[in-house]
Amino acid sequence: MNESLNEYPHRHPDDHPHEHQILNPATEEVIATVPAATPGDVAAAVARATEAQRGWAALAPADRARLLRRFAAVVDGRIEELAALEVREAGHPIGNARWEAGNVRDLLDYAAGGAERLSGAQIPVAGGLNVTFHEPLGVVAVIAPWNFPMPIAAWGTAPALAAGNAVVLKPAETTPLTALRLAELALEAGLPEGLLQVLPGAGPVAGAALVEHPGAAKVVFTGSTAVGKEIMATCAAGVKRVTLELGGKSPNIVFADADIERAAASAPGSFLDNTGQDCCARSRILVQASVYDRFMELLAPAVTSFAVGDPADPATAMGPLISAAQRERVRSYVPEDAPAAIRGDAPQGKGFWYPATVLEATGPGDRAAVEEIFGPVAVVLPFEDEADAVRLANATDYGLSGSIWTRDVGRAVRVSRAVAAGNLSVNSHSSVRYATPFGGYKQSGLGRELGPDALAAFTETKNVFISTEEQ
Repeated sequence: MNESLNEYPHRHPDDHPHEHQILNPATEEVIATVPAATPGDVAAAVARATEAQRGWAALAPADRARLLRRFAAVVDGRIEELAALEVREAGHPIGNARWEAGNVRDLLDYAAGGAERLSGAQIPVAGGLNVTFHEPLGVVAVIAPWNFPMPIAAWGTAPALAAGNAVVLKPAETTPLTALRLAELALEAGLPEGLLQVLPGAGPVAGAALVEHPGAAKVVFTGSTAVGKEIMATCAAGVKRVTLELGGKSPNIVFADADIERAAASAPGSFLDNTGQDCCARSRILVQASVYDRFMELLAPAVTSFAVGDPADPATAMGPLISAAQRERVRSYVPEDAPAAIRGDAPQGKGFWYPATVLEATGPGDRAAVEEIFGPVAVVLPFEDEADAVRLANATDYGLSGSIWTRDVGRAVRVSRAVAAGNLSVNSHSSVRYATPFGGYKQSGLGRELGPDALAAFTETKNVFISTEEQ
């Protein structure tokens, strides 16, 4: 994932302005100007959060759950407003944006259900009673990316709040508007002042100050592997907990015995959704050699018919990239003489548009075949047999997600166990749900988010032994 804590590494922190202009990626128009937080703002926010957290943790779990459900209900009533805001600041198609806002609602509901179920254990020991308690960490720092601003912010925020913590959220510089609105809706729902605060700002200023602040007990970061390593090193100095959701280069493995028509028809969505700006994008398509030609014949019309255009149009399936810088990054992987097997269309004129592109790799070591592009570009590689497919699938530093297409149940299980990735799907590209754990192997991250254990990741486990021996 190419979201970076330090989006402009050539700048000194003092060079960052005290406000930031937000552009509509589809039109390049300035839609808002947002103040940029300073280290002083971060310190003040953490102090407010620390105070708010004490009262929040003291509430009965049922009361925390009730307030979070009320928050979810308020979000549900503002789905259209939040979606429209996401269309303008992130360029997401309106259908996607509605899903994202609904996902925030669902995450809050799901996390609320865990507030009363965060139970410890009674462990049999000699001479007494031994019990464990899950206690909140305190203040959690959530640093969210620009590719899915609302859902990923909620991935950390919802379970952290449900477990009794306060949250200071730093959204990406390019997409702070939905986060700011969600914080307002939290207050409208009755959550205490200071419990959920949003601090827009530059990575090397606000983000760095938040990571370094001793009052932040845990950092949840979604972004690039390089920046994730920097954050992990900073957190190590303070023995601070960290969850990292980083880059991906996920395979889409199509075996000859699969439903080839269905596999080809679904492939475009797996790497063009969100204009390819998805850490789970299946941007490496591995196809068994015996059906390679047939698959490519079917893939071409599926890619070129993927509707690209105005994000506000419900018929649009793919919008623009987030910025001019991201478009140039994507272009760097597709030189003019690149062997593009399939290339779609994109609007001309204003906006950060880039056409859907499928490259045929000359070898598994091609830069486009091993590095995360984070745009609407996929690379197709043939493989001979199951062992070759697994070898190619694992020939990357990443291990986040992937898909396996086959009618053979035994093969589906074998390959799923052999591919080094945290989230796989068989005959589907849907491997991320709020009710199931999410995270990566290798350079794709550290820890797990979502699922039934999400709240526990925002707690300390306290062990208490009570002697029952006569005094």
